[in-house]
Amino acid sequence: MDKEKLDNDFEKLWNETPLSHSDNIKEDSWKQFHSQTFAKNKRVFKPWRYAAAAAILLFAGIGTGIYFNNKPQSEHVILTENVIENTTTKIKYVVLPDSSKIELSPNSKISYANNFALNRKIELIGEAYFKVKKDKQHPFQVFCDETTTTVLGTSFTIKESEKKEVTVELYEGSVQMNVKGQDQKWILKPGEKFTYANPTASVVEFSRFKDFDNENLSALSNYIEENYGYKVIIPAENLNQKITIRINKKEDLKTIVQLISEMYNLNFEINEDLKQITFQ
Repeated sequence: MDKEKLDNDFEKLWNETPLSHSDNIKEDSWKQFHSQTFAKNKRVFKPWRYAAAAAILLFAGIGTGIYFNNKPQSEHVILTENVIENTTTKIKYVVLPDSSKIELSPNSKISYANNFALNRKIELIGEAYFKVKKDKQHPFQVFCDETTTTVLGTSFTIKESEKKEVTVELYEGSVQMNVKGQDQKWILKPGEKFTYANPTASVVEFSRFKDFDNENLSALSNYIEENYGYKVIIPAENLNQKITIRINKKEDLKTIVQLISEMYNLNFEINEDLKQITFQ
């Protein structure tokens, strides 16, 4: 990616920051961000950078290629060699043989073949969030009911309801949707949701961000506890410090934790056994 294209992409992301900031403030901050981003020398830490930090971090997938199959899937492949089922009441974290990651929701199941590195096809029953490892030579496909989602490297959620309605929400990258028996294909962009309720299909926008606009840091720690299941311990003197940030609702927890650490000059420790994050 050349400098001019990177410049344009960053400016586009910057313009998506919370609307409560005036255009003048956003424009001035953007110019300052731009001048330091492309500086030759290493930059020292500047707190203002984080007004748009999340938008920059969350779109690391810009430029990801995508394989589009011109022919819709006529039949689903039956994959039974490896079956992973979540019978608990909590999200189950799965790392696939190609290093792609899945958050498998309760009462959901995936299955895939033994030669997954070469045949990246998955059958899904229920709901799961996918963060796919990029591999140009081997497209990643998810079969759910009568739909097929084809990707290379991206992140998205697929959900099948009890009424056999399938929804796909795209957070990063690009995906192609096919429906069994139909010639039409749908190519989704980040922030778009595909819904298939036999026999109709539709694409609408959805909010993939969570905004914190001049809120206490404690609000962000509560968000982490509610959405990631980790208890967050922050020093009392930092709890009421203000934060303005936009994050992807499916951002990696470690990225958020590191962001807080740098913004407030705090060290942190993650205890996986206790599901606890301690800042100090």
